[in-house]
Amino acid sequence: MSAIPMEQGLLLAIALFVLGLIGVLVRRNLIMILMSLEVMFNAAGLAFIVAGSRWGQADGQIMFLLILTLAAAEVGVGLGLVLQIYHRFHTLDADVMNDMKG
Repeated sequence: MSAIPMEQGLLLAIALFVLGLIGVLVRRNLIMILMSLEVMFNAAGLAFIVAGSRWGQADGQIMFLLILTLAAAEVGVGLGLVLQIYHRFHTLDADVMNDMKG
């Protein structure tokens, strides 16, 4: 079984991170923004796994577990906020939330 070269793994992580960043910046739907954040978290986790594999250390896997935990917490809080925003504004469009009412 051959190992994946570090450069290819990091290029894949960079591509995934850029796709997630574009999704956060371009999308207006809050659910799609949360999904793009998940892609960015997984790209960072992939980079940690590739680096840890390259140097033969388990640190990358431990950091990936931390990222998975952080992503799960982010989804829980984010979906709760999305539900509250939907109940208040009856839409998930991020541009609608520009109206600040005191």
